[in-house]
Amino acid sequence: MELNKEIPSLKIGRQGNRKVHILEVIGSAGCGGMETYIQNFVKFLPPHEFSVTCICPNESRFTATLRELGVEEVYITPIEDDPVWRSIQLTVEVARLHQVDVLHSHMPKAHVLAGLAGRLVNKPVVAAVHGMNITSHELGITRAVGSHLLTNCQEAYTQALAMGVPAGHVSLVRNGVDLDLYKPAPSTKLREAIDLAPGVPLVGFVGRLAHEKGPDLFLRAAGYVHHRRPDVHFVMVGDGLIRNKLEELCVQLRLEQHVHFVGWMNTPEVYPALDIVAHTSRSDGTSLVLLEAMACGRPTVGIAVGGVPEIIENDTTGLLAGPGDWEGIGIRVMQLLEKPDSMEKMGAEGRARVSQYFNLETNFGQTADIMKQIAFPNYNGENYSGETTLTKEIDTRGSLKKMKG
Repeated sequence: MELNKEIPSLKIGRQGNRKVHILEVIGSAGCGGMETYIQNFVKFLPPHEFSVTCICPNESRFTATLRELGVEEVYITPIEDDPVWRSIQLTVEVARLHQVDVLHSHMPKAHVLAGLAGRLVNKPVVAAVHGMNITSHELGITRAVGSHLLTNCQEAYTQALAMGVPAGHVSLVRNGVDLDLYKPAPSTKLREAIDLAPGVPLVGFVGRLAHEKGPDLFLRAAGYVHHRRPDVHFVMVGDGLIRNKLEELCVQLRLEQHVHFVGWMNTPEVYPALDIVAHTSRSDGTSLVLLEAMACGRPTVGIAVGGVPEIIENDTTGLLAGPGDWEGIGIRVMQLLEKPDSMEKMGAEGRARVSQYFNLETNFGQTADIMKQIAFPNYNGENYSGETTLTKEIDTRGSLKKMKG
Protein backbone atom coordinates (compact mmCIF):
# COMPACT_ATOMS: atom_id res chain seq x y z
CA MET A 1 0.00 0.00 0.00
CA GLU A 2 1.39 3.37 -0.98
CA LEU A 3 2.26 5.46 2.05
CA ASN A 4 -0.43 8.03 2.82
CA LYS A 5 -2.05 7.62 -0.59
CA GLU A 6 -4.49 10.41 -1.28
CA ILE A 7 -8.14 9.47 -0.98
CA PRO A 8 -10.47 11.57 -3.16
CA SER A 9 -12.67 13.91 -1.14
CA LEU A 10 -16.32 12.99 -1.02
CA LYS A 11 -18.84 15.70 -1.81
CA ILE A 12 -21.56 15.59 0.80
CA GLY A 13 -23.98 17.80 -1.05
CA ARG A 14 -25.90 14.66 -2.05
CA GLN A 15 -26.81 14.33 1.62
CA GLY A 16 -28.53 17.73 1.75
CA ASN A 17 -25.36 19.56 2.90
CA ARG A 18 -25.75 17.99 6.33
CA LYS A 19 -22.61 17.58 8.42
CA VAL A 20 -21.22 14.14 9.18
CA HIS A 21 -21.91 13.57 12.88
CA ILE A 22 -19.35 11.33 14.58
CA LEU A 23 -19.91 9.71 17.95
CA GLU A 24 -16.52 9.13 19.57
CA VAL A 25 -16.66 6.21 22.05
CA ILE A 26 -13.46 6.48 24.08
CA GLY A 27 -12.27 3.75 26.44
CA SER A 28 -10.02 5.96 28.58
CA ALA A 29 -9.95 9.59 29.67
CA GLY A 30 -6.43 9.87 31.04
CA CYS A 31 -3.18 11.23 29.62
CA GLY A 32 -1.50 9.36 26.80
CA GLY A 33 -1.04 8.88 23.08
CA MET A 34 -4.62 7.79 22.42
CA GLU A 35 -6.05 10.85 24.13
CA THR A 36 -3.63 13.10 22.21
CA TYR A 37 -4.72 11.44 18.97
CA ILE A 38 -8.40 12.14 19.70
CA GLN A 39 -7.75 15.75 20.68
CA ASN A 40 -5.83 16.34 17.45
CA PHE A 41 -8.48 14.56 15.39
CA VAL A 42 -11.22 16.77 16.80
CA LYS A 43 -9.06 19.86 16.36
CA PHE A 44 -8.30 19.24 12.69
CA LEU A 45 -11.75 18.05 11.53
CA PRO A 46 -13.26 20.69 9.20
CA PRO A 47 -16.05 22.21 11.37
CA HIS A 48 -18.23 22.96 8.35
CA GLU A 49 -18.24 19.26 7.41
CA PHE A 50 -18.22 17.44 10.77
CA SER A 51 -19.71 17.63 14.23
CA VAL A 52 -18.59 15.50 17.16
CA THR A 53 -20.17 14.04 20.30
CA CYS A 54 -18.12 11.99 22.78
CA ILE A 55 -18.71 9.24 25.32
CA CYS A 56 -16.02 8.75 27.98
CA PRO A 57 -15.73 6.59 31.13
CA ASN A 58 -15.09 9.52 33.51
CA GLU A 59 -14.56 13.25 33.79
CA SER A 60 -10.97 14.48 33.60
CA ARG A 61 -8.76 17.16 32.16
CA PHE A 62 -9.12 15.28 28.88
CA THR A 63 -12.92 15.70 28.81
CA ALA A 64 -12.52 19.38 29.67
CA THR A 65 -10.16 19.77 26.70
CA LEU A 66 -12.68 18.08 24.40
CA ARG A 67 -15.28 20.68 25.37
CA GLU A 68 -12.76 23.47 24.82
CA LEU A 69 -12.16 22.11 21.32
CA GLY A 70 -15.85 22.49 20.48
CA VAL A 71 -17.24 18.99 21.05
CA GLU A 72 -21.05 19.35 21.19
CA GLU A 73 -21.57 17.11 24.21
CA VAL A 74 -19.44 14.80 26.36
CA TYR A 75 -21.41 11.98 28.03
CA ILE A 76 -20.08 9.84 30.87
CA THR A 77 -20.83 6.15 31.33
CA PRO A 78 -18.90 3.02 32.41
CA ILE A 79 -16.98 1.46 29.51
CA GLU A 80 -16.09 -2.12 30.35
CA ASP A 81 -14.97 -5.24 28.47
CA ASP A 82 -18.45 -6.63 29.12
CA PRO A 83 -20.69 -3.55 28.73
CA VAL A 84 -23.44 -3.01 31.28
CA TRP A 85 -26.95 -2.38 29.97
CA ARG A 86 -27.07 1.26 31.08
CA SER A 87 -23.96 1.99 29.00
CA ILE A 88 -25.47 0.33 25.92
CA GLN A 89 -28.73 2.20 26.49
CA LEU A 90 -26.96 5.55 26.88
CA THR A 91 -24.90 5.03 23.72
CA VAL A 92 -27.97 4.08 21.72
CA GLU A 93 -29.97 7.07 22.92
CA VAL A 94 -27.08 9.49 22.37
CA ALA A 95 -26.70 8.18 18.81
CA ARG A 96 -30.41 8.72 18.17
CA LEU A 97 -30.60 12.08 19.91
CA HIS A 98 -27.71 13.55 17.92
CA GLN A 99 -28.59 11.79 14.65
CA VAL A 100 -25.16 10.21 14.55
CA ASP A 101 -23.86 8.98 11.18
CA VAL A 102 -20.91 6.87 12.33
CA LEU A 103 -19.51 5.60 15.66
CA HIS A 104 -15.74 5.87 16.11
CA SER A 105 -14.28 3.76 18.94
CA HIS A 106 -10.93 3.76 20.73
CA MET A 107 -9.68 0.71 22.70
CA PRO A 108 -11.21 -2.78 22.43
CA LYS A 109 -13.72 -2.30 25.26
CA ALA A 110 -15.02 0.86 23.61
CA HIS A 111 -15.20 -1.07 20.33
CA VAL A 112 -17.51 -3.61 21.96
CA LEU A 113 -19.83 -0.88 23.22
CA ALA A 114 -19.81 1.00 19.92
CA GLY A 115 -20.34 -2.22 17.97
CA LEU A 116 -23.40 -3.25 19.96
CA ALA A 117 -24.91 0.23 19.87
CA GLY A 118 -24.13 0.62 16.17
CA ARG A 119 -26.03 -2.55 15.38
CA LEU A 120 -29.02 -1.44 17.46
CA VAL A 121 -29.29 1.92 15.67
CA ASN A 122 -28.15 0.57 12.30
CA LYS A 123 -25.13 2.86 12.00
CA PRO A 124 -21.59 1.93 10.85
CA VAL A 125 -18.69 1.61 13.29
CA VAL A 126 -15.04 2.53 12.77
CA ALA A 127 -12.60 1.13 15.36
CA ALA A 128 -9.24 2.88 15.70
CA VAL A 129 -6.45 0.39 16.52
CA HIS A 130 -3.85 2.43 18.40
CA GLY A 131 -1.38 -0.39 19.04
CA MET A 132 0.57 -2.79 16.88
CA ASN A 133 -1.64 -5.86 17.42
CA ILE A 134 -5.19 -6.88 16.59
CA THR A 135 -6.43 -8.61 19.73
CA SER A 136 -8.84 -11.56 19.67
CA HIS A 137 -11.28 -9.26 21.45
CA GLU A 138 -10.97 -6.70 18.63
CA LEU A 139 -11.26 -9.35 15.94
CA GLY A 140 -14.34 -10.90 17.55
CA ILE A 141 -16.36 -7.71 17.62
CA THR A 142 -15.17 -6.74 14.13
CA ARG A 143 -16.36 -10.03 12.66
CA ALA A 144 -19.60 -9.92 14.65
CA VAL A 145 -20.77 -6.43 13.67
CA GLY A 146 -18.80 -5.71 10.48
CA SER A 147 -16.97 -2.67 11.82
CA HIS A 148 -14.16 -1.04 9.89
CA LEU A 149 -10.65 -1.17 11.41
CA LEU A 150 -8.48 1.91 11.15
CA THR A 151 -4.84 0.89 11.76
CA ASN A 152 -1.80 3.16 12.06
CA CYS A 153 1.09 0.82 11.22
CA GLN A 154 1.84 -1.91 8.68
CA GLU A 155 2.07 -4.63 11.31
CA ALA A 156 -1.49 -4.11 12.54
CA TYR A 157 -2.81 -3.67 8.99
CA THR A 158 -1.31 -6.89 7.62
CA GLN A 159 -2.23 -8.77 10.79
CA ALA A 160 -5.88 -7.78 10.33
CA LEU A 161 -5.80 -9.11 6.77
CA ALA A 162 -4.08 -12.33 7.88
CA MET A 163 -6.76 -12.85 10.54
CA GLY A 164 -9.48 -12.73 7.90
CA VAL A 165 -10.73 -9.15 8.06
CA PRO A 166 -11.87 -8.28 4.51
CA ALA A 167 -9.59 -5.82 2.73
CA GLY A 168 -12.46 -3.38 2.35
CA HIS A 169 -12.94 -3.30 6.12
CA VAL A 170 -9.43 -2.23 7.15
CA SER A 171 -7.43 0.90 6.33
CA LEU A 172 -3.90 2.06 7.07
CA VAL A 173 -3.49 5.73 7.95
CA ARG A 174 -0.50 6.63 10.09
CA ASN A 175 -0.58 9.08 12.97
CA GLY A 176 0.67 12.58 12.43
CA VAL A 177 2.20 15.45 14.40
CA ASP A 178 1.42 19.17 14.48
CA LEU A 179 4.54 20.67 12.89
CA ASP A 180 3.63 24.17 14.06
CA LEU A 181 3.48 23.05 17.68
CA TYR A 182 6.44 20.66 17.64
CA LYS A 183 9.45 22.34 16.10
CA PRO A 184 13.14 23.01 16.85
CA ALA A 185 13.13 25.89 19.32
CA PRO A 186 15.40 26.61 22.29
CA SER A 187 13.82 25.82 25.66
CA THR A 188 15.36 25.96 29.12
CA LYS A 189 12.39 24.95 31.29
CA LEU A 190 13.24 21.25 31.54
CA ARG A 191 16.89 21.82 32.45
CA GLU A 192 15.87 24.49 34.95
CA ALA A 193 13.39 22.05 36.51
CA ILE A 194 16.13 19.49 37.17
CA ASP A 195 18.87 22.09 37.82
CA LEU A 196 21.03 20.87 34.96
CA ALA A 197 23.51 23.21 33.31
CA PRO A 198 23.52 23.80 29.55
CA GLY A 199 25.95 21.53 27.74
CA VAL A 200 25.52 18.54 30.09
CA PRO A 201 24.40 15.59 27.92
CA LEU A 202 20.73 14.75 28.58
CA VAL A 203 18.91 11.64 27.34
CA GLY A 204 15.14 11.51 27.76
CA PHE A 205 12.23 9.09 28.06
CA VAL A 206 8.76 10.52 27.44
CA GLY A 207 5.60 8.53 28.12
CA ARG A 208 3.36 6.79 30.59
CA LEU A 209 5.24 4.88 33.28
CA ALA A 210 3.73 1.48 32.54
CA HIS A 211 5.29 -1.90 31.75
CA GLU A 212 4.33 -1.90 28.07
CA LYS A 213 6.09 1.44 27.57
CA GLY A 214 9.39 -0.05 28.77
CA PRO A 215 10.59 2.59 31.27
CA ASP A 216 12.53 -0.12 33.09
CA LEU A 217 14.39 -0.88 29.86
CA PHE A 218 15.26 2.81 29.60
CA LEU A 219 16.73 2.75 33.12
CA ARG A 220 18.82 -0.34 32.40
CA ALA A 221 20.10 1.32 29.22
CA ALA A 222 20.86 4.40 31.32
CA GLY A 223 22.90 2.20 33.66
CA TYR A 224 24.91 0.90 30.69
CA VAL A 225 25.65 4.44 29.51
CA HIS A 226 26.38 5.79 33.00
CA HIS A 227 29.16 3.29 33.68
CA ARG A 228 30.90 4.48 30.52
CA ARG A 229 29.90 8.14 30.50
CA PRO A 230 29.23 9.29 34.09
CA ASP A 231 28.73 12.85 32.84
CA VAL A 232 25.45 11.96 31.09
CA HIS A 233 22.11 12.64 32.79
CA PHE A 234 18.72 11.07 32.12
CA VAL A 235 15.18 12.35 32.55
CA MET A 236 11.84 10.53 32.67
CA VAL A 237 8.95 12.73 31.58
CA GLY A 238 5.60 11.19 32.48
CA ASP A 239 3.94 9.35 35.32
CA GLY A 240 2.19 6.09 36.07
CA LEU A 241 1.49 3.24 38.42
CA ILE A 242 5.02 1.81 38.45
CA ARG A 243 6.86 5.03 39.25
CA ASN A 244 7.77 3.85 42.76
CA LYS A 245 9.22 0.61 41.39
CA LEU A 246 11.24 2.57 38.86
CA GLU A 247 12.63 4.82 41.55
CA GLU A 248 13.65 1.71 43.50
CA LEU A 249 15.34 0.35 40.37
CA CYS A 250 17.28 3.61 40.09
CA VAL A 251 18.65 3.05 43.58
CA GLN A 252 19.58 -0.56 42.74
CA LEU A 253 21.41 0.63 39.63
CA ARG A 254 23.05 3.50 41.59
CA LEU A 255 21.54 6.06 39.25
CA GLU A 256 19.57 8.19 41.71
CA GLN A 257 21.91 11.17 41.22
CA HIS A 258 21.70 11.01 37.43
CA VAL A 259 18.07 10.08 36.67
CA HIS A 260 15.41 12.76 37.13
CA PHE A 261 11.68 12.05 37.44
CA VAL A 262 9.71 15.19 36.51
CA GLY A 263 6.17 13.92 35.93
CA TRP A 264 4.16 15.32 33.05
CA MET A 265 5.41 18.52 31.42
CA ASN A 266 4.49 20.51 28.33
CA THR A 267 6.16 18.27 25.75
CA PRO A 268 6.83 20.92 23.05
CA GLU A 269 9.14 22.49 25.64
CA VAL A 270 10.65 19.13 26.65
CA TYR A 271 12.06 17.70 23.42
CA PRO A 272 14.25 20.68 22.41
CA ALA A 273 16.05 20.43 25.78
CA LEU A 274 17.06 16.80 25.15
CA ASP A 275 20.12 15.65 23.27
CA ILE A 276 18.63 12.23 22.50
CA VAL A 277 15.17 10.70 22.90
CA ALA A 278 15.23 6.98 23.75
CA HIS A 279 11.99 5.15 23.01
CA THR A 280 11.96 1.76 24.75
CA SER A 281 8.33 0.66 24.38
CA ARG A 282 7.65 -3.07 24.28
CA SER A 283 4.57 -2.54 22.10
CA ASP A 284 3.69 0.39 19.87
CA GLY A 285 1.89 1.41 16.71
CA THR A 286 2.84 4.77 15.25
CA SER A 287 4.51 6.35 18.27
CA LEU A 288 3.54 9.97 18.85
CA VAL A 289 6.58 10.40 21.11
CA LEU A 290 8.94 9.55 18.26
CA LEU A 291 7.07 11.77 15.82
CA GLU A 292 7.06 14.70 18.23
CA ALA A 293 10.76 14.27 19.05
CA MET A 294 11.72 14.09 15.38
CA ALA A 295 9.55 17.13 14.57
CA CYS A 296 11.59 19.00 17.20
CA GLY A 297 14.79 17.99 15.44
CA ARG A 298 15.92 15.45 18.04
CA PRO A 299 17.81 12.26 17.10
CA THR A 300 16.06 9.13 18.35
CA VAL A 301 16.96 5.64 19.49
CA GLY A 302 14.15 3.12 19.50
CA ILE A 303 13.25 -0.53 19.99
CA ALA A 304 12.13 -1.99 16.66
CA VAL A 305 8.59 -3.14 17.47
CA GLY A 306 5.30 -2.43 15.68
CA GLY A 307 5.42 0.79 13.70
CA VAL A 308 8.72 2.05 15.15
CA PRO A 309 10.84 0.82 12.18
CA GLU A 310 8.44 2.68 9.88
CA ILE A 311 9.19 5.94 11.71
CA ILE A 312 12.93 5.77 12.42
CA GLU A 313 15.00 5.45 9.29
CA ASN A 314 17.95 3.56 10.73
CA ASP A 315 21.28 5.40 10.53
CA THR A 316 19.55 8.44 8.99
CA THR A 317 17.05 9.83 11.50
CA GLY A 318 18.06 7.63 14.43
CA LEU A 319 19.15 4.15 15.46
CA LEU A 320 17.23 0.94 16.17
CA ALA A 321 17.74 -1.92 18.62
CA GLY A 322 15.97 -5.27 18.77
CA PRO A 323 12.88 -6.02 20.92
CA GLY A 324 13.73 -5.89 24.62
CA ASP A 325 17.39 -5.13 23.90
CA TRP A 326 18.11 -2.48 26.53
CA GLU A 327 21.85 -3.02 26.16
CA GLY A 328 21.49 -2.32 22.43
CA ILE A 329 19.71 0.93 23.30
CA GLY A 330 22.61 1.87 25.57
CA ILE A 331 25.17 1.05 22.88
CA ARG A 332 23.35 3.19 20.32
CA VAL A 333 23.00 6.11 22.73
CA MET A 334 26.77 5.93 23.22
CA GLN A 335 27.30 5.90 19.44
CA LEU A 336 25.30 9.10 19.08
CA LEU A 337 26.93 10.87 22.03
CA GLU A 338 30.35 10.23 20.51
CA LYS A 339 29.34 11.93 17.22
CA PRO A 340 27.69 15.32 17.96
CA ASP A 341 27.75 16.32 14.27
CA SER A 342 25.89 13.13 13.38
CA MET A 343 23.24 13.90 16.01
CA GLU A 344 22.55 17.33 14.53
CA LYS A 345 22.24 15.90 11.02
CA MET A 346 19.92 13.11 12.22
CA GLY A 347 17.71 15.66 13.92
CA ALA A 348 17.32 17.64 10.70
CA GLU A 349 16.63 14.48 8.69
CA GLY A 350 14.04 13.42 11.27
CA ARG A 351 12.02 16.61 10.95
CA ALA A 352 12.11 16.34 7.16
CA ARG A 353 10.83 12.77 7.33
CA VAL A 354 7.97 13.66 9.68
CA SER A 355 7.03 16.59 7.46
CA GLN A 356 6.85 14.35 4.40
CA TYR A 357 5.11 11.27 5.78
CA PHE A 358 3.53 12.09 9.14
CA ASN A 359 1.92 15.50 8.67
CA LEU A 360 -1.02 15.57 11.05
CA GLU A 361 -3.34 17.70 8.93
CA THR A 362 -2.77 15.59 5.81
CA ASN A 363 -3.19 12.25 7.56
CA PHE A 364 -6.29 13.27 9.50
CA GLY A 365 -7.72 14.53 6.23
CA GLN A 366 -7.51 10.96 4.96
CA THR A 367 -9.27 9.69 8.08
CA ALA A 368 -12.01 12.29 7.59
CA ASP A 369 -12.54 11.08 4.01
CA ILE A 370 -12.83 7.49 5.22
CA MET A 371 -15.45 8.62 7.73
CA LYS A 372 -17.44 10.29 4.97
CA GLN A 373 -17.38 7.23 2.75
CA ILE A 374 -18.49 4.94 5.56
CA ALA A 375 -21.11 7.37 6.91
CA PHE A 376 -22.69 7.85 3.46
CA PRO A 377 -22.50 4.34 1.96
CA ASN A 378 -24.99 5.01 -0.83
CA TYR A 379 -23.00 7.79 -2.40
CA ASN A 380 -23.19 7.37 -6.20
CA GLY A 381 -25.55 4.46 -5.64
CA GLU A 382 -22.96 2.17 -4.05
CA ASN A 383 -23.56 0.13 -0.88
CA TYR A 384 -20.84 -0.18 1.72
CA SER A 385 -20.23 -3.90 1.87
CA GLY A 386 -16.46 -4.05 1.76
CA GLU A 387 -16.44 -3.67 -2.03
CA THR A 388 -17.03 0.06 -2.49
CA THR A 389 -15.06 3.24 -3.10
CA LEU A 390 -12.94 2.46 -0.05
CA THR A 391 -11.83 -0.85 -1.50
CA LYS A 392 -10.60 0.87 -4.63
CA GLU A 393 -8.02 2.70 -2.55
CA ILE A 394 -6.64 -0.53 -1.08
CA ASP A 395 -4.26 -2.97 -2.73
CA THR A 396 -6.49 -6.05 -2.47
CA ARG A 397 -3.50 -8.34 -2.86
CA GLY A 398 -2.44 -7.17 0.59
CA SER A 399 0.99 -6.05 -0.60
CA LEU A 400 2.57 -2.91 0.80
CA LYS A 401 4.82 -0.76 -1.30
CA LYS A 402 8.15 0.02 0.28
CA MET A 403 8.10 3.31 2.09
CA LYS A 404 10.34 5.83 0.45
CA GLY A 405 12.42 8.33 2.34
